[in-house]
Amino acid sequence: MDTDVILKRFEQPDEVREFAKGRFEIVRLGGMTIGRATYQPGWCWKDDVGVATGATSCHVEHVGMVISGCATAAMDDGRIVEMKAGDIFHVPPGHDSWVVGDEPYVSLHFLGADDYAAAKDAT
Repeated sequence: MDTDVILKRFEQPDEVREFAKGRFEIVRLGGMTIGRATYQPGWCWKDDVGVATGATSCHVEHVGMVISGCATAAMDDGRIVEMKAGDIFHVPPGHDSWVVGDEPYVSLHFLGADDYAAAKDAT
């Protein structure tokens, strides 16, 4: 049985996915992949991530928590939700997203981090 305590930090991630106006840092721990998204003001998924594949919406399911800043998730069916610091979120596949205001947006992702902004499909 493995009883070692493992400590990791996002300052030394296992992987970094960089794109226009943002970055997604990956930490793998105990069979889980956790991501930290950091997006600058003006970041928009469709323009800064989706353009690489021609996709108009993100097809990754996200579960996470907003650490700072504010962003909007716009579902393909027209629903729009604003997410701000302290919110725990579930965003299903089929959405766009963008930073609201002039403060960077930072969130942790507990589901969807493996697939988000991956080189294979950039979603």
